[in-house]
Amino acid sequence: MSDEQLASTQSGRRPSGRDAKRAARAARAGTIIPYITRKVPYYEVVSEEGLSLLEHNADTILEEVGIDFRDDPEALEILKAGGAQVKGERVHFPRGLARSIIQKSAPREFTQHARNPARNVVIGGKNTVFAPAYGSPFIRNIDEGRRYARIEDFQNFVKLAYLAPSLHHSGGTICEPVDLPVNKRHLDMVYAHLKYSDKPFMGSVTAPERAADSVEMAKIVFGDGFMDPLTGRPKTAIINLINVNSPMTYDSTMLGAAKVYARANQATIITPFILAGAMSPVTVGGTVAQTLAEALAGMAFVQLVNPGAPVVMGSFASSISMQSGAPTFGTPEPALVLYTMAALARRLGVPFRSGGSLCASKIADAQAAFESANTLIPTCLAGVNFVLHTAGWLEGGLSMGYEKFVMDCDQAGMMHTLLAGVDLTENGQALSAIRDVGPGKHFLGCDHTQANFENAFYRSPLADNNSFEQWDAEGRLDMAQRANASWKKQLAEYEAPEIDPAVDEALLAYIQKRKDSEPDSNV
Repeated sequence: MSDEQLASTQSGRRPSGRDAKRAARAARAGTIIPYITRKVPYYEVVSEEGLSLLEHNADTILEEVGIDFRDDPEALEILKAGGAQVKGERVHFPRGLARSIIQKSAPREFTQHARNPARNVVIGGKNTVFAPAYGSPFIRNIDEGRRYARIEDFQNFVKLAYLAPSLHHSGGTICEPVDLPVNKRHLDMVYAHLKYSDKPFMGSVTAPERAADSVEMAKIVFGDGFMDPLTGRPKTAIINLINVNSPMTYDSTMLGAAKVYARANQATIITPFILAGAMSPVTVGGTVAQTLAEALAGMAFVQLVNPGAPVVMGSFASSISMQSGAPTFGTPEPALVLYTMAALARRLGVPFRSGGSLCASKIADAQAAFESANTLIPTCLAGVNFVLHTAGWLEGGLSMGYEKFVMDCDQAGMMHTLLAGVDLTENGQALSAIRDVGPGKHFLGCDHTQANFENAFYRSPLADNNSFEQWDAEGRLDMAQRANASWKKQLAEYEAPEIDPAVDEALLAYIQKRKDSEPDSNV
């Protein structure tokens, strides 16, 4: 109840109709939407024959060219025992082997559990989960410009993601807090996700022992509920990003983290990281075949480590400027890769990760807006299940933008409406309104409009649709300036979700013990 409503009640005055409407709006704003379930068809760009050809080409790469698994003898032994041909660190998969391993045990969809069960997300099927951007060493805002990220920034973005109804996930390395030692900062990052949000989160992958810390901290939070009594396996409480060192190489860091998470039944997103023209051929077809081959190898490895462990097929493919070599975003070719890879994931029967709100712009300007839109819309139309980099991405991922974050959250909110499709219920058909109004009149005052006006259309919290005169009188603020005011207001009004004090104390004790166990290091 608001202060105004409370005062009305205490004074014996009944809440007015305006009070009731305000309370209803607040209740709707507080409604949790854990994830999107799409009600529109997928957008397809390649025929069944074409998809079969690309699958054949991926198997050719796996069989004839092979994938390097570097500096991890255990991984090579696991792959050899699974039927792969190992020659030094080069692994060749007989045609169809990787696919058969994956399809034998990998789940088509799975639940990632949050510490607040209302925030659980189902990844796969017709579901879409939006998560923030990931991995930026810098932040940017209007007030300070560009600077290195600090742990305070990391905490701020976790809070903003928690407050954003259009985001379903807390994300992972939202920005890289360079003010903390490399070998210990993961502890503070995971703690921030668990303390300042109750949405699901991503763990650390920068070393196997850091992955193990992430699992242990999740165990502390979930307690006895960490194990699923129905399956006898741990619940999936963490999802994690395992990047391929494209072209066609897995390193020991990623393999080590993948083993830790797979053995704990935690989810891994196996993602080839490709800038086409540098790490793959310049063509869409060549990039797709290589991406599929790399992802198949990694997902098969995870299933050999622990059959049934959740895996997500990832694709991060962008293009480069052939003049400068710089990454480019929001261009047509990566969108075609995205559409094609989404279709291939559905054929394989695993969830798919790609897309986001990607741009090369350094600031939250028109270039950032159109490049991000040109990535986010294909993401949603293609049917991506887990969308990393939904909010905040600037400068090809080097910067996390405060203003860009809230602008992207606004766009993500619009995608909820788009993916909900067309309402064809009796209310959606609105024949009663058409009969009541008839020719030559307007619909503004009819009963149907009055009953639906609150939720009839998506209402942007940032866009200015007022007259020029009103915009002029209110300070002529552009979108970035309005976003600047928005994120500051959100952080000022932020209230942390409840956490059991004993759990919080146990987390802090674990963190301190781990920090005391080794000296600071920036490696």
